[in-house]
Parts: sequence; C-alpha cells; structure tokens
Amino acid sequence: MTLQNAPDVTVLERACLTAVPAQRVAYDGGFVVRSFLGGTGRANAASSLLASVDPDLEARIDRIEARYAAQGLPVRFRSTPLDPPGLAASLAGRGYVSRDETIIFLAPIAGIARADEASRLLSAPDADWMAVTATAEHQVPARRTEKVRAVEMMLVPAAWVVLHEAGRPVACISVVSDGKLAGFFDLAVVPEKRRLGLGSRITRAAAHWAMAQGAEWLWAQVASNNEASCAAQRSVGMREAYRYVYYVRPQDKLAALHVG
Repeated sequence: MTLQNAPDVTVLERACLTAVPAQRVAYDGGFVVRSFLGGTGRANAASSLLASVDPDLEARIDRIEARYAAQGLPVRFRSTPLDPPGLAASLAGRGYVSRDETIIFLAPIAGIARADEASRLLSAPDADWMAVTATAEHQVPARRTEKVRAVEMMLVPAAWVVLHEAGRPVACISVVSDGKLAGFFDLAVVPEKRRLGLGSRITRAAAHWAMAQGAEWLWAQVASNNEASCAAQRSVGMREAYRYVYYVRPQDKLAALHVG
C-alpha cells in the first residue's frame, strides 16, 4: 500500500505536539522546546519544525541546553526529517549519542476502524486503564503522572479505551483526534493475553471513535525495536511514514524510552 495524498512530515509533527501536551513550551528559531516532568520523550525534548539552514545553530543549541539546565532536567533533542542541516553532526561533536529510534506509522482510518462492544470509551483514564498500562514495562512514575495531568491540558478531543474480557480489563489505548488526523498512544495488553490479537482489536475500536470525530488518517509512533507492536500496526494496514531518533548526553544517564 502506498500512502497517496498522505499528510506530510510537518503536518504529522504538529499533530504529535498537539496530541502530547507539555507543561512548558518555548520557541527558538525553528525549534520548539518542551518540558514536563521528565517522563515521555515527546513532551520533554526539543525538535525542529523547519528543515532549512540555520546560521545560528550552535548558539541555539547552547540556549536550549541552558533552558533544560535551568529546570534541572536532562537535555533531549528529537531528530526528525525536519532537522536543519548539520544538527546531527553538531550534537555528535558535543558528545551526544543517538538512540530510541521510533517509527511513525500511518494509514487511512476507514480501513482500520471497527466498533467493539467490549471496548469501553472513557473521557479520562480510570483505575482499570491505569492498571493495564502499568503492565507495560516502560511506564515509569513520571510518565504515568504526565498521563494523568495531560487530560486537563488537551485542547482537542481525546478518549481512553479499555477492552474487557469476562469482566476483566485486558487491554488499553488512548487516542487523540485532531481534525483529519488521529494518533493513538499507550497501547498495552496484560502479559498473559499478549499475542492474541487484542492489540489490533482495541486499535480498531479507537480508530472507530476517531473516525466518528472526523479523522481520515490514523498515525502512531512505535519504537523500531518493538517487533510485536510494529507487527501489530502492519497487521491492521498501517505503513511507515518516517522515523525519528533522540540525541542525548551519556552523562545524563537517561533510561531508554519505549514507545508503542
């Protein structure tokens, strides 16, 4: 499947910034600098929205580093196809290393959406939703707190979905609808129910809700080394649009991020 007439990288990057709110946001040239509690990388990193030559790049990196230092937070740069030329080399020269490669998956939503009577839609994460997402190994305390606080920060429609079997919550997901785009996050299945198709099933239920909000495209961000989740996205018809990585400093000793 080719992604004809698909939204471009700039549109998808802006959708990501909307879907994952940050408590503090600043702009420096073509960069957006975001921070929250130091949990998820997307809300705690600087990234470029303008892929053009930046004559002030080195000074800009200095300022961005200073902004995070003033908050007592480690520095992360999220490197996308919208980087200004030379960013990766400049960061490598300062001792940064790349890691946590992430794939952006994308597909028309109509071919994925499917109602599911066992999936319960919520306006905010409840105890069942939080319990299932806690089974995902990457859900550290700061990241979980960011999820709860982000609910009241959303400026676009969002839903939290829990799939039940025999009265027990077994899978969860969250989904954000932003015009013609919808992104989903926090896909988790309890360990004893994994690899049974529940991830694909709840993804379809989330897409059904988003399509009712007017979304035409569904996107997701998944760690490239998460083979099970990548396979699940492909199984419902999603295809790779592009990739990004994070640049971090070894001395900050940041734990690896896991997405999707």
